[in-house]
Amino acid sequence: MNEKNELEKFLRQYPKTTSLELLIPDINGIFRCKRIPRQEFEDFFETGVNGPATTLLLNVLGEMTGDLDFLNLEGDPDRNISPVANTLAPITWLGSETGQVISTFSELDGRPISFDPRNVLKRALKPLYDMGISPVVATELEFYLIEDGAGAVPKLKLAKVPGTSIDQSGIQYAMPEELWDKDEFLESVRAACLEQDVPMTTVHSEYSPGQYEINLHHVGDPIIACDHTVMLKRIVKGVARQHGMAASFMAKPFEGIAGCGLHIHFSLYDQYGENIFADLSSVEVPAISETLRYAVGGLIATMPESMAIFAPNANSYRRLIPGNYAPLAPNWGYNHRDVSLRIPVSGQKNRRLEHRVAGADANPYLVMAAVAAGIHYGITQQCDPGQMIKEGVEMEHDFTLPRTWDKAIDVFESSDKLSNYLGAEYCLIYNAVRRSEFDMFAAKVSNVDYEWYLRSI
Repeated sequence: MNEKNELEKFLRQYPKTTSLELLIPDINGIFRCKRIPRQEFEDFFETGVNGPATTLLLNVLGEMTGDLDFLNLEGDPDRNISPVANTLAPITWLGSETGQVISTFSELDGRPISFDPRNVLKRALKPLYDMGISPVVATELEFYLIEDGAGAVPKLKLAKVPGTSIDQSGIQYAMPEELWDKDEFLESVRAACLEQDVPMTTVHSEYSPGQYEINLHHVGDPIIACDHTVMLKRIVKGVARQHGMAASFMAKPFEGIAGCGLHIHFSLYDQYGENIFADLSSVEVPAISETLRYAVGGLIATMPESMAIFAPNANSYRRLIPGNYAPLAPNWGYNHRDVSLRIPVSGQKNRRLEHRVAGADANPYLVMAAVAAGIHYGITQQCDPGQMIKEGVEMEHDFTLPRTWDKAIDVFESSDKLSNYLGAEYCLIYNAVRRSEFDMFAAKVSNVDYEWYLRSI
């Protein structure tokens, strides 16, 4: 279906639509947006609209930062914005009749813009496709539901002890009552996913009060999987707002309880549709192919320089602490949630790896690009992953990955592998934006400064 036919079909189904939000994922994975009126729909789907390409490079504050002079974007020049096929959908949580469509930038002559995150991922995937192998991927997202708190501190949206105003204590992992209490919200999320063709599957309460995880069904196109992921985040936030709450995908929004991760399940298939991570001739548990071992080895080799992508913000590093099922070292294991790279229990034909490093605050397109890069690097270089951690083995929590934001940026800046996949120019862009954010954050005088030092020093 071409774009014009997609619009016609949408308007037949939703004839009262008055506005359309053009959603542009930026370097952070945050949607930036233009809203156009009904009379401009057809022109947009035929020729696109113009807008500043620097939109793709905004930091988390929505500001231009970093030394990006080498891009020759002085004067904020326009580029073309066009719709991404098969992403036109209604917005179910607004009072107005509004639709949305993921959109992408291109040069005025039609060439793709290299620093659009979807194009960065496309570039990183190409070496795998060139080998005649295709990824099948799925994502999982964790988040918190919150409500207005006192002062500047948000408050968890907790269940109540029946018959009282007392907050329910304890973690209550996978408790059905936690789902019952949020049933209206969760079913509204599921309904929105159905309307927007986001393949939501399982939902459960997670390992902290007020925390939930939603899984998405696997698909054969990692770019579409990332579209689904950013759309799910938007749905959860929008529906939470509709229900008088807020949702947070911060990596570590609260002290003393679990952080929020973005987990990626990744398998590879050859041109005959066979899973090349499986070893059908082996009777070992787990039965894994040499290709999977090499892929894991490549992910371990590239993990330190990828941490600035997996943990892109200052808050990201507060998630990385022992005992919270968050990664501390580049390691791998079978059926073990303390490792960075887990081989889940599965049938042979569904053999896959689970990448558990990224926080829920990370840009899914860039995380997927870094994962694809590590896998291709490992397969082509036949990287040895080292010893696999077995099921049930207690681990020593040695922190060997970059532990702080600035250290991760330093390692990323000196990387010698990722730039071959993401593009040297994009790595310069990403480093400049993250470095300037770090400098801004480090210059802030926070409440902790006052609490620790103002009176006593």
